[in-house]
Amino acid sequence: MKTAVRPVMFAAAVGIAALTGGALVAPADSALGRIGSAIGLGVSPAEAALPLGAVGGGTIAPMLEQVTPAVVNISVLSQAPQAENPLLRDPFFRRFFNMPDHMPQSKPQVSAGSGVIIDARNGYVVTNNHVVENAQEIAVTLKDRRRLRAKLIGRDAATDIALLQIKADGLAALSIGDSDRTKVGDFVVAIGNPFGLGQTVTSGIVSAMGRSGLKIEGYEDFIQTDASINPGNSGGALVNFQGELIGINTAIIGPAGGSVGIGFAVPVSIVRSVVEQLREYGEVRRGRLGVAIQDLTPDLAESMSLKGDEGALIAKIERGSPADSGGLRSGDVVIAVDGRPVRSATDFRNRIGLLRVGTPVQLTVMREGGQKSVTVRTQR
Repeated sequence: MKTAVRPVMFAAAVGIAALTGGALVAPADSALGRIGSAIGLGVSPAEAALPLGAVGGGTIAPMLEQVTPAVVNISVLSQAPQAENPLLRDPFFRRFFNMPDHMPQSKPQVSAGSGVIIDARNGYVVTNNHVVENAQEIAVTLKDRRRLRAKLIGRDAATDIALLQIKADGLAALSIGDSDRTKVGDFVVAIGNPFGLGQTVTSGIVSAMGRSGLKIEGYEDFIQTDASINPGNSGGALVNFQGELIGINTAIIGPAGGSVGIGFAVPVSIVRSVVEQLREYGEVRRGRLGVAIQDLTPDLAESMSLKGDEGALIAKIERGSPADSGGLRSGDVVIAVDGRPVRSATDFRNRIGLLRVGTPVQLTVMREGGQKSVTVRTQR
């Protein structure tokens, strides 16, 4: 059985679907309408798996009461792609076979995902780009069952993050945590809308940090968790046991589309940088330095008399680029960006790619056995 990495969005094709008065209406016989019994909030695994001193002496219910109002269900109305024979585009061909002059319209499709309110005053909701990328209309359902139209502010395919805006009173926002301080073994909770069932809570631990090379997105630095994540959880919240948002759930590895305990979330450190630009520009305007980089392997580190193999090796510098004018050289090993250690070439690429155009950045590099600080300014 083939194992695949896939985004976790639940889709259901319907015959008729429309947004009416701010609410998404779908026929009762649609796939969403046929869902059996709805489930409420559930916490897993058993109490024995919870850390000592958990809120309420073995329960995280008080924390969830504060957190869950900030997690929303998202319904997206889009046009399903329709297979088409190129000959059908030829008017003469259609006329010859007595076919209608106009091609039949593709059927509407409703897909379900999740989102997180990060700014209650302005009504900003974060979700995944793949949840809304083909959206014609977007509806957000709050925990109190209010359904609202949502405006797409902007989206970024490279990080799979999108920003929506809703208008309503009494919204609750989720506190933003520090994903850079998250460690393997930390207890976490995933909240979302799996299979269109409605808000659902699962728990687990952080299984790994800095996952990349999965070919899901352009910028990959995922938090991996064994908290159950399923189709429909896309855009939902990954929170720590303090009730702080540390990631946006985005993908799973599963042989048949279901959870096998390997899920991935975009760290909130990346989300924060992307959202700032989406709010201002409606897109992400990435800066560049003009360098080609590669991982510092143990063999390369030994040949360069370096201790450890963390960092990004500059293999080539583009002439006239910010790196060239800033004094970087081929063979430099970048070990820190603005004082934060660099683990790998991917880590370095993520750091620079999330900076605004024109941002000055201080690089700490190893050169000829010593450390040197170089300041360069990103360009578009």
